[in-house]
Amino acid sequence: QVQLVESGGGLVQPGGSLSLSCAASGSISSIGAMGWYRQPPGKKREFVASITSGGSTNYADSVKGRFTVSRDNAKNSLYLQMNSLKAEDTGVYYCWLYAGSNYWGHGTQVTVSS
Repeated sequence: QVQLVESGGGLVQPGGSLSLSCAASGSISSIGAMGWYRQPPGKKREFVASITSGGSTNYADSVKGRFTVSRDNAKNSLYLQMNSLKAEDTGVYYCWLYAGSNYWGHGTQVTVSS
């Protein structure tokens, strides 16, 4: 069993920054890719960013140049640095990883509003 716990969400003004963290624990033998998804209000969950175990990254077009995903393999942790935040970045952000199966966190709320 793998548990993912996100932290770092909150309320921020447009143009501001926020950092998210995700800690994985449990029976993890080998973690593959990790990433972030989000679910805006009233919309479906969407891809935000991902990173392979080797450090290769991929971003949704809407966040390229503003968000940076990183991971610490020694700590089984995932991070998302979000800069120049916009109102449309509002949503519940979920941590995801693949370790033989897909695992998801419970999500953390990010609200961008003045």
